[in-house]
Amino acid sequence: MVYSAQENRYETMKYNRVGRSGLKLPAISLGLWHNFGGVDTFENGRNMLLRAFDLGITHFDLANNYGPPPGSAEEMFGQVLKKDLAPYRDELIISSKAGYTMWPGPYGDFGSRKYLIASLDQSLKRMGLEYVDIFYSHRPDPNTPLEETMQALDHMVRSGKALYVGLSNYSAEQTEKAVDILRQLGTPLLIHQPKYSMFERWIEHGLQDVLDREGVGSIAFCPLAQGLLTSKYLNGVPESSRAASSTGALQKDQITPEALRKIRALNQVASSRGQSLAQFSLSWVLRGGRLSSALIGASRVSQIEENVAALNKLDFTEEELSRVETILKTENDSEQ
Repeated sequence: MVYSAQENRYETMKYNRVGRSGLKLPAISLGLWHNFGGVDTFENGRNMLLRAFDLGITHFDLANNYGPPPGSAEEMFGQVLKKDLAPYRDELIISSKAGYTMWPGPYGDFGSRKYLIASLDQSLKRMGLEYVDIFYSHRPDPNTPLEETMQALDHMVRSGKALYVGLSNYSAEQTEKAVDILRQLGTPLLIHQPKYSMFERWIEHGLQDVLDREGVGSIAFCPLAQGLLTSKYLNGVPESSRAASSTGALQKDQITPEALRKIRALNQVASSRGQSLAQFSLSWVLRGGRLSSALIGASRVSQIEENVAALNKLDFTEEELSRVETILKTENDSEQ
């Protein structure tokens, strides 16, 4: 059956400008970190991608090693792009990254010019693209000069293989240096992709201030703390969850009695707002308009629909924000 996008797909989605650039991103973006690899069901992934686009999600975030196996998420996305989304290419923001281990030997990891450029070439081939909209340095490389990594990003833009460049997992200090180098090269830093949620708030202690000052956008990954900030764990660890099998990024030992106490208390605040815990958590991340977008993952279409509905209620009262801080604050918390 030939796919035709919903005509009203842009009517309800909220789009935010990325820093001081001319680009806008949907407030909710879809990441293909999990559930879109070669071990997953193709039709389920396809249905999620198409439903996301029908809901106004124009940004799809990938990386060279997403799968498993590594590279298979880009291959899967490339198939859907060719089959269904090719007519809409100019309506899409497609991003990829390199920085973690992708192939054996000394040239398949971290941030050398050799690795980054080779990786982007491979990613373009897997997705069947001439360019990506955003290419990220996925993590800083302690053994490669920052200038070399930034020069590689600059080269990608000048060669037409990427329209914009970004960073992920860089500290505030590293980001500030990267911004300066890229500005001198003539390729401004568009965006930073940090891990950020109610349970991981490090960006509030320097990084977000740097991004605001330099006019760089931000998109939070893991805004639901790998599913911890959803209804999934309100009653403990389900046997069917990744945490139970220790195959995902969320490990069973992270779901402590203290964490469960917090998510149950947060769920009460969410319920009083007429939101699910997931919707509440996304609204909180997007509060105040400092972030350009929140990057969600999904294993089924209904999760995407639920998460997008978070945009119906982004405003918080001072009382609600105060309740959140009280819940999150404990004697041993170092990030509050």
